[in-house]
Amino acid sequence: MAAEATTTKFQNPDFRPVPQTPDFHPEIAVTTHDGLHFWQFMIAGSIAGSVEHMAMFPVDTVKTHMQALGSCPIKSVGVRHALKSILKTEGPSGLYRGIGAMGLGAGPAHAVYFSIYEVSKKFFSGGNPNNSAAHAISGVFATVASDAVFTPMDMVKQRLQLGNNSTYKGVWDCVKRVLSEEGLGAFYASYRTTVLMNAPFTAVHFATYEATKRGLIEISPENASDERLIVHATAGAAAGALAAAVTTPLDVVKTQLQCQGVCGCDRFQSSSIGDVFRTIVKKDGYRGLIRGWIPRMLFHAPAAAICWSTYEACKTFFQEINDSSNSSIMA
Repeated sequence: MAAEATTTKFQNPDFRPVPQTPDFHPEIAVTTHDGLHFWQFMIAGSIAGSVEHMAMFPVDTVKTHMQALGSCPIKSVGVRHALKSILKTEGPSGLYRGIGAMGLGAGPAHAVYFSIYEVSKKFFSGGNPNNSAAHAISGVFATVASDAVFTPMDMVKQRLQLGNNSTYKGVWDCVKRVLSEEGLGAFYASYRTTVLMNAPFTAVHFATYEATKRGLIEISPENASDERLIVHATAGAAAGALAAAVTTPLDVVKTQLQCQGVCGCDRFQSSSIGDVFRTIVKKDGYRGLIRGWIPRMLFHAPAAAICWSTYEACKTFFQEINDSSNSSIMA
């Protein structure tokens, strides 16, 4: 009788599953770009990284000058003074010295960066798109791999930014002279510091980006598709600014190691992070550890917005191509 009553109860048309409310889309942010090939992630990342760094290069030049100590032309901590000094010394072209090295390094490095991140995120998330720990860990894996590609050209880029036409004639002249005068190790003198800086940077960056993106979409899910570009740009800007602020001291150390001996800047006997820290504090106090934090945030906030929106747009493009190809095959 009990079983019969239960059956009758469930057959009652009044007892129907309650449908989900229209504004509840738990997977709207994570399923849109799934199913891409590894090479598609690489191309999307390469385009995004190149666009980001080329667009924001003048700000990066100002930051590099502010962080360099010693008898370099620019010693002031102020952004305005640093910018005026560069323009007075070398003119507007001085803001773009080293952009060739950036172009050679940013594309391949970001191809590795985003492809490793996507693969790692899929592996560590365990099917849970809201796993912030998986996003952070994946970001660390991505930066360790990409920094190995980018660090040599980043060193060349920063030396060109600090020098003038008499210091280095260009990218290849800088590469040849560093290789002959300082050896191969000079290209990776800051790699350890770079990884120690970028590991927490990317952990904060990716976790903040994914969480902010998810939160923004949940606020207005019915307009998520129409506002996708704004969502990615806003989430990227928030993630870039926060991560940049947290890791500025290590970025100062990285700049010191990569620019040592250039334009009168200090040369260190070892690449020990502790030694560089002590030198900076002794010479400029603790404020020296936050040199360039304003241009660094001014760089990373819009840079991340540009990078993420470009990256997601490329992923959408590839997704549409894949969907068209699948439809053709099925037809």
